[in-house]
Amino acid sequence: DATFDRMVAAGAFLEWARVFGRHYGTGREPTERALAAGSDLLLDIDVQGARQVLASSLDAVTVFVLPPSFEALAGRLRGRGSETEEDVRRRLALARREAEEYPRYDYLIVNDDFDRASRELRAVVEAERRRVRRCEEQARRIVGTFAAP
Repeated sequence: DATFDRMVAAGAFLEWARVFGRHYGTGREPTERALAAGSDLLLDIDVQGARQVLASSLDAVTVFVLPPSFEALAGRLRGRGSETEEDVRRRLALARREAEEYPRYDYLIVNDDFDRASRELRAVVEAERRRVRRCEEQARRIVGTFAAP
């Protein structure tokens, strides 16, 4: 806990949270290094983490993943068998609040079929890669070949 707190104070995390007594965080420096190298990064974070990322200087794209229903989520959590019923109830209460945040995101995927949801996420990534602002250098090179002789 002390090390995590020191890292938070030093700004070592792009986003961080304490959720259900556990610490979670995304390292700022490795994230920035990967993005500078041209990598796509997918952060599996909660809504408070997403708010922190959006408040940073990163050019982030947000995707909200919803289960098909509250009942399906409850069944998934209980089906894991890895948490107490009290933990499941706390997670479900949090999920009720977080689900209301979806309008603040760029994209929405309903995870009712894993293969379809995966394809939809891939489509978002591919579409975002083709945004003009991300392809500007390539486009300028090509347009430069159109110059009159």
